[in-house]
Amino acid sequence: MKLNYTDQGAGQPVILLHGMFGSLSNLGSLARELATVYRVISCDLRNHGDSPHDQRMDIPSMADDIVELLDDLGLSAVSLIGHSLGGKVGMQVALNYPSRVAKLVVADIAPVAYVPRQDAALEALRAISVLKVNNRREADSIMAVHLPEPQTRSFLLKNVTRKADGNYSLKINMSSISDNYGTSLVAAPVGLPYSGPTLFLKGETSAYIQSKHHSKMAELFPNMKLDVMNDVGHWLHSENPVEFNRRVTDFLT
Repeated sequence: MKLNYTDQGAGQPVILLHGMFGSLSNLGSLARELATVYRVISCDLRNHGDSPHDQRMDIPSMADDIVELLDDLGLSAVSLIGHSLGGKVGMQVALNYPSRVAKLVVADIAPVAYVPRQDAALEALRAISVLKVNNRREADSIMAVHLPEPQTRSFLLKNVTRKADGNYSLKINMSSISDNYGTSLVAAPVGLPYSGPTLFLKGETSAYIQSKHHSKMAELFPNMKLDVMNDVGHWLHSENPVEFNRRVTDFLT
C-alpha cells in the first residue's frame, strides 16, 4: 500500500509512526525537532489520515506498508519511532526485517497481546460515523456523550474533515477499524528477536507496559532499554513533549 507521508530535513533517515485514531501530525513536535539533524518521514498508517483504506488491517500488513515506503524512497535502513499502534508496527518491522531498522523507539506499548475492551474513543467515532455532522462543534457534542475529556475529543476531532460538497465525514476507515479492533489490532508482534538498539518509553501512570511484560520485551529485543517518564500517561508525547523529544533525541544520538 502506498502510504501518505511528509518528508523534511536531511541526514540519517527516521520514520515516525502514529497511534490508533491518529495521523502523521501527532508526532509533529518531535518531527520538527529531529528535522534539524535528521531526514524525518512522517506517515499516515493504512486506514488513517490521507492514506488509502483497506478492509485488511493487521500488524504484519501494516509493517509491510512501511517496508514498501522504504523501498519507494530508496532507503536501505532507517530508525523507527512509533507510539502505541505505531510502536507495534515498528516492532513488527524490526522483527521481520531487522536489516532495515537501525534503531527502534517504542512509546508506551509492549510486544504482547492485549485483552479487547470497550473503548470510549471507538464508540465516540462510531457515533459520528453513522450520523450526519454539519460542523466540528456538532461532532464534539456527539462525542461528549461517550468521552467527557475535552483533550481526547480534540485529538479525535482531527479525523473530521469537510468534503467538497460541504458535508463532514471521518478520514479514518471506521469499517475496517471496527472489524479488527478487538482481534488483529490487539495481537502481539511476532518473529525472531531483533538485536538492534531499542528504547521503550513508558508513561508512569499508563498500564500499557507492565512489569509482567518485561521478560517478553527482553526476549524479543535483547538490546533494549526501558525508560519511564514521570507524571504522564499513555499520551506521553503530548503530555510532556519537551521531555519526550529529549529522550528520543538522546537515544538516537
